[in-house]
Amino acid sequence: MTTIELHPEFLTKDGRREFAVLRYEEFVLLEEWLQDMSDLLEIRDGRKEIRDEPNITLEDMEKEFGLN
Repeated sequence: MTTIELHPEFLTKDGRREFAVLRYEEFVLLEEWLQDMSDLLEIRDGRKEIRDEPNITLEDMEKEFGLN
């Protein structure tokens, strides 16, 4: 999902917006989207951590474990 169309209703206090109310279905979609974005950020951070780590090719791994 790339975009979510929200239709909030606003509750006001003293003429200023205090709260935004969403339909439950929109809230669930937004919550799922936020979790997906959090997961994506964790993956990106993980990739940064291992970027400079030594690596091994599949061919070398197969040889090491006698899988060829």
